[in-house]
Amino acid sequence: MNNLSTYSLLVFALVVGGSLASQAGVNSQLRVALNTPIQAAFISFLVGTVILGTISLFQSETWFTRASISAVPWWAWLGGVFGAFNIAMSVFLAPKLGALVLAISIVCGQVIASLVLDHNGWLGYPKIELSISRVFGALLIVVGVLLVARR
Repeated sequence: MNNLSTYSLLVFALVVGGSLASQAGVNSQLRVALNTPIQAAFISFLVGTVILGTISLFQSETWFTRASISAVPWWAWLGGVFGAFNIAMSVFLAPKLGALVLAISIVCGQVIASLVLDHNGWLGYPKIELSISRVFGALLIVVGVLLVARR
């Protein structure tokens, strides 16, 4: 991959990060209006499902088959469970923690889990051994969480 495409992907990833921070706030306001975090998360998922379903209808790719569904490992179905948990907890936590503490705490959890996933090569990730620089980088994020969580 050349540097231009790498930098373009990094910019896109930063935009995704910004949308995740915004999503928690938007969904939190949905919770306030509906007065229930679970229904707010459901509405968020419903809107996303409708959008993805509509986009899928216009794609030229063929729809999945029964054989392809049966080839999916059991744990791959947990993505929806994780998604529902993440949205519901973000709706619950956003007004209590604020955008920055919520975002960096989520990133910290992702980094710690990613170290374990990479080190073991689990869930289809390539196996990447722990190194001092990777552990040190993760520790810096943990310190960052502690710093921004201080009030």
